[in-house]
Amino acid sequence: MKEIAQIRKLSLWIFLIPLLAINLCLIISQNPGILENTIFSVDQIGRSGFSIPYLDGSLSISRASRTFPQYLVFKPSMFLTAVFLFIYWKNNNQLVNNLNSSNFNYKFKTFGILSAIFLVIHSILLGVKFDIQIYKLFRRVILLLFIIFEIIAQGILVYHFYKLKLKLEKLVNKKVLVLKIILVSILALVGVLSLPVLITKGNTHFKHALEWNYFVGVISFYLLSRFFWRRTL
Repeated sequence: MKEIAQIRKLSLWIFLIPLLAINLCLIISQNPGILENTIFSVDQIGRSGFSIPYLDGSLSISRASRTFPQYLVFKPSMFLTAVFLFIYWKNNNQLVNNLNSSNFNYKFKTFGILSAIFLVIHSILLGVKFDIQIYKLFRRVILLLFIIFEIIAQGILVYHFYKLKLKLEKLVNKKVLVLKIILVSILALVGVLSLPVLITKGNTHFKHALEWNYFVGVISFYLLSRFFWRRTL
């Protein structure tokens, strides 16, 4: 099936592009001297000392990515990732239709495409300054909707694959299917358990560390997708 070959390729890019983007922004933020005295001199707000935000939550992805020149890396990367997400969910919808001999727009496609749209909106808004409280709230809601819709889409897709496991027996690695189920379950559980902390003030370092690790967890779903499908001719 041509969809499987396309999904395998897309999955790897959807994992690598945002992973490399956020970490490159982090490196630039922590090493502004490498671009000093160039047209890409790092904005003072976007500079930080050395740290491992995955562990200490010293800064957020937003702070590492929203100022010049980091946003020149972050925004195009997220736009490209969103395009690949759109194609990914569209291809998965077609694949499930082929397996079921049907012609539906499954809910995972809808939620997946919506997550891609909200990723684009979040990327556009990142770094845009309006001293209006409701704007800041709107930006947080957009990011939250991206995460929620992404987890819902992943969960529904895994559910469909689990139901089709007999038809997929020769096409997939069942151990990876189990890993995908575990990953989505952990992401959903962590999201629910962390919600009381996220909606209250304080615990900034915890929130930042969670942000970095959770983002990597979300895109790791696509790395697993790469190994989930066997090669097809």
